Amino acid sequence: MKKILIIEDDQIVANIYRNRFTVDHYQVEIAHDGETGIEVLSQQQPDLVLLDLMLPKMSGVDVLKKIRAQPDLKQLPVVVFSNTYLTNIVQDAWKAGATKCLSKANCTPKQILDVVRSLLPAAPAAISKPEEAPQPVSPEPEEETDVTFQAGLRQSFVESLPSTLVALRTLLQALTKSADEAARVKQLQELYRRIHALTANGGITGAVRIAQMADALEALLKELYEKPRNINASTLRTVASAVDFLGMLFMPENLPDPEIPQPPLQGSVLVVDDETISQRAVVYALEKAKLQSLKMEDPVAALDLLGGRAFDLIFLDVDMPVMNGFELCTKLRALHLHKKTPVVFVTSLTDFESRANSTISGGNDLIAKPFVFMELAVKALVYVMRGKLAANRAMAGR
Repeated sequence: MKKILIIEDDQIVANIYRNRFTVDHYQVEIAHDGETGIEVLSQQQPDLVLLDLMLPKMSGVDVLKKIRAQPDLKQLPVVVFSNTYLTNIVQDAWKAGATKCLSKANCTPKQILDVVRSLLPAAPAAISKPEEAPQPVSPEPEEETDVTFQAGLRQSFVESLPSTLVALRTLLQALTKSADEAARVKQLQELYRRIHALTANGGITGAVRIAQMADALEALLKELYEKPRNINASTLRTVASAVDFLGMLFMPENLPDPEIPQPPLQGSVLVVDDETISQRAVVYALEKAKLQSLKMEDPVAALDLLGGRAFDLIFLDVDMPVMNGFELCTKLRALHLHKKTPVVFVTSLTDFESRANSTISGGNDLIAKPFVFMELAVKALVYVMRGKLAANRAMAGR
């Protein structure tokens, strides 16, 4: 019997993987942190390791380096799980010797099982004798097992969402009220752990949009607690808006039909900024969020374009020649296509008057320069997903 070692700090996720692999006749051991994983590895000598890169005590990359430092483990298959947005960590994992890298937000147990089977081939199936009569076509037992297993996971996940939301909002409230930096970092870390688990559970159960939103928020939270200097009113507002939107996604009427695959999120974003460096920074953040963007420097030309083309979201600089961002926003609100299009100002002007002008001109939000890339990515995802959700509900007549 092939042995699998799962190094995963989320006990629920680890148990889900173990249960599914056990059904497929694998022997499974679990370690809930990197240090324990190294100890179990030396004792059990597994045939494959499933490794979460986001571990307490010792990072998954460090665990992978220790594995590859042992001559007899250089060829051991190691499949790692990571956050979609933490590309540097994924690159480090590849360099350290990962066999395959998977995103937690996009993997179901069936997909993971397929990867494991490709690396640990099962015994050949028995060959039918020629004289045997053809058997009626029926669903494979394995397919039935996967359908039943997935349905049970989804039901448990949906039932857990109300308590999950209460926990997230409680942590968020404590975070926003705290004035002590050390306390904020601790609260951010706990919020991060909760969102980290939500990303995995959403991916496992096929709740694609929840997993995508949690995936991005997880990356932002990790950056904030690792770099407390980036904690400010702007980043905290973005975290709060993401948690609120997750609450919307948790509502029963917004949960997708498990029988209907959800297509990749598609959104078009217009970026209007006459400063090249700032413009590139916004576009880069949108690329991290997997959103298509069009950049323009001339606000007058942008207004002309907006008259005949729809966008899901618009980012505007404020201090631009000929027409500033507030004036452009006021004018685009008079256009039929953009009466309700979300508009976010990206500006170094964050005083009370500027905030008031952003609202008066019809803007929806404001991000302060310099901004954290993941803050802008999270904010963009919230607005684009919210717009798509509203459009889908309108089409369904709800």
